[in-house]
Amino acid sequence: MHFYKFLFFLIISSTPLYAFEEGFVNNDDIKIAYRDYGPKNAEPILLVQGLGGQLINWPDHIIDFLIENNYRPIVFDNRDTGLSSRFDNNLFSDERRARTIRGTYIRYFLRLPIDAPYSLDDMAEDSILILNKLNIDRAHLLGISMGGMIAQIVAANYPERIKTFTLIASSVSTPGPLNGPRRDVRKLLMQRTNNPNASMDERISRTKEIFSLIGIENNDLETKEFYEKSIESINRAGPDDSGFSRQLMAILASKNRIKKVKSIKTKTLIIHGEKDPLIRVNNAYKANKLIENSDLLIFPQMKHLIEEPVFNLFKDDLLMHLQET
Repeated sequence: MHFYKFLFFLIISSTPLYAFEEGFVNNDDIKIAYRDYGPKNAEPILLVQGLGGQLINWPDHIIDFLIENNYRPIVFDNRDTGLSSRFDNNLFSDERRARTIRGTYIRYFLRLPIDAPYSLDDMAEDSILILNKLNIDRAHLLGISMGGMIAQIVAANYPERIKTFTLIASSVSTPGPLNGPRRDVRKLLMQRTNNPNASMDERISRTKEIFSLIGIENNDLETKEFYEKSIESINRAGPDDSGFSRQLMAILASKNRIKKVKSIKTKTLIIHGEKDPLIRVNNAYKANKLIENSDLLIFPQMKHLIEEPVFNLFKDDLLMHLQET
């Protein structure tokens, strides 16, 4: 079968047997890989992943919950990750790439222009093209972290396409000293940007370190499931992890979204962890003030990730929010 046509797979989750379809949509010469869990007659909800995240990184407990409640999850690999198009990494040596990232941070803090290979607005357009490809006029929209930043642009630019908006662990501003990552988290993120060609074992170890900082306390990461999911993510992305750096550049280069976010009229639910060490909780309060038609949920137990115990804290609120339309 031709690579660009639909591929059909079966996935076994923790509960029923779900069928899904996978395919690609083109944004000019950029391919975006997506997965549509169906069913076609259910309410579509587009889920937008965060920095370096892939479509397979959406936890089963979220996908299962949505399907069980008659929603149609649609997930995708942002450009520069997973099976979506990767940008040319051969232009830079590892040393020059590290200097480029450091220079990006310096230019950001000096408020100088940043020449990123693409913008969050480009990534928002990728998102809406998936709905076009699937002939979906209107969908619910959920974004986490960087995916929340992308989703803000989608909600602002395409209000007629969005039924409800859910913003999780995200920010309306580019990261800075008062709202950005805690120092220990920032250090690990910079290690990833400076060493995109790390070995499999190094990448798994680095993922464990990051997840131990941004996930709930005492979460067991020494499991077969975590190891196998990490291997799957690395295999899908390939040996070159430099897309993470370019996505980070897109975040730092993004223009101030305050005016865009303030224009969002769609019913919005904002969810954030009180102890989030990656995107601080003051970002959620700011978003709540800017989006007039929004509700805010802050959870002391939550950090940045949506592990099952965390999801259980707000899944009923999420369902009520989705059912308001």
